[in-house]
Amino acid sequence: MIPGPPGRLRGVLNWDPSDRSVPGDPLSLSYRQPGVVLTDRFFTVPLDHGEPEGETIDLYAREAVASDRAGQDLPWLLFLQGGPGFGADRFVGRHAWLDRALREFRVLLLDQRGTGRSTPATRQTLPLRGGPAEQADHLALFRADSIVRDCEAVRREVTGGAPWTVLGQSFGGFCTVAYLSMAPEGLSTALITGGLPALDAHADDVYRAAYPRIERKVAAHYARYPQDVDCARRVADHLLTHDVVLPNGYRFTVEAFQSLGIMLGAGDGSHRLHHLLEAPFVRTSAGTELSDAFQEQAQNLLSFAGHPLYALVHESIYGQDARPTDWSAERVRAEFPQFDAAKAVAGDAPVLFTGETIHPWMFETDPALRPLRETAGLLAARTDWQPLYDPARLAANEVPVAAAVYHDDMYVDPGHSLRTARAVRGLRTWVTDEFEHDGLRAGGPRVLDRLLALARGEA
Repeated sequence: MIPGPPGRLRGVLNWDPSDRSVPGDPLSLSYRQPGVVLTDRFFTVPLDHGEPEGETIDLYAREAVASDRAGQDLPWLLFLQGGPGFGADRFVGRHAWLDRALREFRVLLLDQRGTGRSTPATRQTLPLRGGPAEQADHLALFRADSIVRDCEAVRREVTGGAPWTVLGQSFGGFCTVAYLSMAPEGLSTALITGGLPALDAHADDVYRAAYPRIERKVAAHYARYPQDVDCARRVADHLLTHDVVLPNGYRFTVEAFQSLGIMLGAGDGSHRLHHLLEAPFVRTSAGTELSDAFQEQAQNLLSFAGHPLYALVHESIYGQDARPTDWSAERVRAEFPQFDAAKAVAGDAPVLFTGETIHPWMFETDPALRPLRETAGLLAARTDWQPLYDPARLAANEVPVAAAVYHDDMYVDPGHSLRTARAVRGLRTWVTDEFEHDGLRAGGPRVLDRLLALARGEA
């Protein structure tokens, strides 16, 4: 262990002092942004918590405290990012919900295993594990159960054993429900926003509920921007009749174009999608082509290079028994023929965008995923998933819990969320259509303020 700032420890794994890119660099110290003091924190945890003496990995977290309270003994709030596969938000100063949290908490922004500055899991690093079978076995350790055990190891080091408040956004909320199932003694309060999972639904159930919600979001977008109906049809027709490869090597298919509808789950997503579609074509000496500007924007939105775990383990977060997920989103989509872009273009129907769904073709089109397609297939075929939630323990819950449920959340089914809310003893919900799935980010301090009030019986 290498000492960090006074009173804190940072774990290191195979640290090479000549490599300043490796977590554990002793030059990482506290630093300031407007109104906040930040400290880089590093921890070492078992790769497999079932083998605590075995291989270890690094976790990175950024500690944040209000600059005028940096020397005070404050309660801790752990933030669990949505995803899976994304590192914690990189705030500048006291942005969004962080401002509200810093009024009373010392905040830990954790890069969950495999993300951000924690030990990575990407096309570049996974071959170090071996072939696709070994890689799939490795990635099976990157679900909510392992993340909760990571959090408990970190908590014991950070708080000295005292319980902390956990704020879970989206997949971070899934992890929080797993936390309530596995280690409620580690929690003083649990706050969940857009992330109450179905306790026993298979991935097929999740996507059968999702596609109708996605269709509603697309219809609402076209009602707001009717000019986008023709534009989307023109782009789809072009992609059906041309082989388009984006500058980064991404094969831009019509299905990839449809997947840009993932933006519609955010509060400003419809507007951003419209801006993308404003001028997708340009006239050239060779005829009409997709403009460089449009292609540049599309590749930035489509590439998984910065978050490959999102694609690799996405459906596994719904694995709870011996049933494989078996590319659920792709199979279930076939039950909704209105999403077939070729049929839409051939007729007079609008082209429907899709949403938060992962498909096997992504591992052919995206150069960041292409080397991992066999690994992804093995994960999809896996039949040894273990339950992530404990209904009996949740029914006896004693931790104050509050959850924001967004009325027509595109990513997490509100019906599933409300059934889970009824299954967790003492959980209080705030059901709202004021925000979309990104309410925690878009709502500034309001969402966190409301959840704290609910958990404390003040609202």
